[in-house]
Amino acid sequence: MTEAARTFLDVERSANGRRWVHALDTRQEASAARISQLAALPDLVARVLAGRNVPADDVERFLHPTLRDLMPDPSRLRDMDVAAARLADAVERGERIAIFGDYDVDGAASSALLFRYLRELGLESRIRIPDRLTEGYGPSVRAMNELADEGATLIVTVDCGSAGFEALAAAKARGVDVVVLDHHQTGPELPEAVALVNPNRQDDLSGQGALCAAGVVFLTLVAISRELRRRGRTDLPDIRDDLDLAALATVCDVVPLTGFNRALVVRGLERMRLQLNPGLRALAEVARLSGRVEAFHLGYILGPRINAGGRIGAADLGSRLLSTVDGNDAREIAEELHLLNAERQAMEREMLVDAEREVVEELGEGTGPAVLVAGRTAWHPGIVGLIAARLKERFNRPAFAIAFDAGGRGTASGRSIEGFDIGAFVRDAVAAGIAVKGGGHRMAAGLTIERSRLGDFRELAETRAREKIDALVAADTLRIDGAVTASALKPQMIHALEQAGPFGAGHPAPIFALPRHRLTSLIPVRGGHLRLTLRAADGASTSAIAFRAEGAPVGDLLARSRDELLHVAGHLDLDRYGGRESVTLRVSDVAKPPR
Repeated sequence: MTEAARTFLDVERSANGRRWVHALDTRQEASAARISQLAALPDLVARVLAGRNVPADDVERFLHPTLRDLMPDPSRLRDMDVAAARLADAVERGERIAIFGDYDVDGAASSALLFRYLRELGLESRIRIPDRLTEGYGPSVRAMNELADEGATLIVTVDCGSAGFEALAAAKARGVDVVVLDHHQTGPELPEAVALVNPNRQDDLSGQGALCAAGVVFLTLVAISRELRRRGRTDLPDIRDDLDLAALATVCDVVPLTGFNRALVVRGLERMRLQLNPGLRALAEVARLSGRVEAFHLGYILGPRINAGGRIGAADLGSRLLSTVDGNDAREIAEELHLLNAERQAMEREMLVDAEREVVEELGEGTGPAVLVAGRTAWHPGIVGLIAARLKERFNRPAFAIAFDAGGRGTASGRSIEGFDIGAFVRDAVAAGIAVKGGGHRMAAGLTIERSRLGDFRELAETRAREKIDALVAADTLRIDGAVTASALKPQMIHALEQAGPFGAGHPAPIFALPRHRLTSLIPVRGGHLRLTLRAADGASTSAIAFRAEGAPVGDLLARSRDELLHVAGHLDLDRYGGRESVTLRVSDVAKPPR
């Protein structure tokens, strides 16, 4: 048994059914000591870096990433040079360019990135975002014809288009060129386009598959600038001005925060803190975001508000917000998005109650289904992805949430646990004729399905996924970076840990355990959250928050353990409310100390 597999605090089964294990093995422990010595970093920070396999010799480069060092050559992406040349031609000719994007944060940011770049070059392009409910994801024949009618001679699809066979054929029939800038997984066949730049197309050998769409667009802007410079143009935009948009999309699309992505986020956060983008500044103001902006704020405060437009409001609100230069316009859009987000939260709470009730009934007394499936006719299709994510988080299984229309056709969204490729599963369902259409990637997917095929869908899940899901759930562990006590939770500790950030997918935030702390208070908070106070043996206390824990295994154990000793594990956050800094533990799991 390796050191990393050693049980932490002797917890073999937590409230969430997990075994707690040491995050560092023997090799990483030695690396942590070397990092601390070579880089003059606190031991805690060195342990976090070593636990994420950052080599001691690369620590300085990792902590201070630069675009110059980490940016790949855009030409390594298949079709990139063709795309850059076609866009450079359009710039030189002053063509009418239409940008067709997706309705999520990545799509909005990608659209705004390209729009703002072209505007700096003197071209007023047009952004077209499809309505999630009436048009669905990706380009359609109708949309391509509309843009052609408006006079577009070049359409650039961003964060979509790799599966738009009919739509791209329609554009070609109208004599309109299409350039696709995307990052979604594809099959072996691709639609016909002037250029299809997608690091996840099967014949792309660039190794840049971790990019979100905005990352692909950013590299495209680099390539266009390089091509225009080669042609003698010198008045080129500084693409670093919009790094805040690239950072926003990279965090919100939950792609790995390593390599070039990490550089985009680190440098993008620096840009965002200058508050130069009117839309982002206005959104931060209406969300009452104060203090230093971190990756957490992008993913949990700004991102959800931008997404709210695409989910239940006007689909183009996000792209309009991020591309505007008018402060008053930005404020109006930001306020509308803020209100839509509050409405979305209320709808999500109601839907989640129904979904959890249905799933609990499915689970019954046994192990329950391998893949959770919940659906209702009254649900809003723009929110099913959030419901699927909540079900996955609570029950630790892949989950689908489906919104059926009156005719029985369902719009479904799925989220997976690590180790199960839900995108491949959905493609299997489409190939088997069970789903009307669908696709996705390893951790998230979407599909359209008739209610009459729901039983077949569940049966396919049992056939294809049962053995693997059971093994993944049984082997589920919580990797803990170290143990701390309430008395050690000072703002200085968090400031030190922030050196190893930003944290996210591929570079997870460290998890610390507070061993044998007494639960002295437990207060329900609106939204199903629980606020608690933990006291150490030396009398020091700290506050903690368990999000969406009420009625879940963590909340149930907390409710049964008032004034008792518990092991509590979670992420450490710095609360800057009211200008004062204090540390809060964001609870991930709890366990009873072995007797």
